[in-house]
Amino acid sequence: MDSAVTTPAPALDKPLMHYGKRTLDRVAPDSEQPHYRLLAVRPLTPHIGAEIEGVDLWRPIGDDLASEIRQALLEWKVLFFRDQHSLDPTTQLAFANLWGEPEPNPFFPKGDTPGVSRLAKDAMAIGTENIWHSDHSFMAAPALGSVLRAVEVPAAGGDTMWADMAAAYDNLTESMKTRIESLTAVHDWVPSWGALMTEQQVAAHRANLPAVEHPVVVRHPGTGRRLLYVNEPFTTRIVGLPDPESRELLDELVLQARIPEYQVRFRWQPGSVAIWDNIATQHYAINDYFPQRRVMERIAIAGVPLA
Repeated sequence: MDSAVTTPAPALDKPLMHYGKRTLDRVAPDSEQPHYRLLAVRPLTPHIGAEIEGVDLWRPIGDDLASEIRQALLEWKVLFFRDQHSLDPTTQLAFANLWGEPEPNPFFPKGDTPGVSRLAKDAMAIGTENIWHSDHSFMAAPALGSVLRAVEVPAAGGDTMWADMAAAYDNLTESMKTRIESLTAVHDWVPSWGALMTEQQVAAHRANLPAVEHPVVVRHPGTGRRLLYVNEPFTTRIVGLPDPESRELLDELVLQARIPEYQVRFRWQPGSVAIWDNIATQHYAINDYFPQRRVMERIAIAGVPLA
């Protein structure tokens, strides 16, 4: 009999969620404190999520302002802009282009504007709860970020939450950090998106979207900060570990996104826009607004391979 089946997996650090003080650093401790001249930052939590005031996204954004917005995103990980009522798909694309080219989601319906996905949910969406995830982690070069614009929102409900995966990493035990430092994990779309498809549809998509591997701990491409990079729907196993040990370890690591101290929650209004760092965060769209309607327009920003 295979010894991997009979040998117990090493005990994990316990408990899964710890008590007491947490480390909640907005940026790495040795980083310089950013300063802003052309925009105002209103934090929603001390370390993740801030509303940006004094910026009209439908107007041309000069180099100096663009630099400050990019710096604010690195610092706060999610930025929110209110009352952007004149924004349309074209100017939304121009804003996203401050970071890079659009990257279509292969499973979203194509919208009228290339690169912009229109996401509408109403009575047909009852019972389709979300799950904490990072967009496109099943790709070799996951999306760098996403820009989401509220077109129509329910009178109540429909909030979105983001979790800071740098904080999630910082608060792991030192023994856990050592254990996962050199591990890689498989990311695959089939267990989630594929569950909605026929076998023929899965085979057709699989030709262009094979399973990929990413480090369990990545360094942010913009800051170099260590981040925990596993998520519930797309991370399927840890490479090189027996299945029971892999499953037990993943179960502990993906739970870290659910810790409230690492999160920010945003209440949408018509004209609200959010941009988030898709490598540094995970997000969760709360589906609690049945039978009201929620319509959003989303642009994902093409990324780079992670290391």
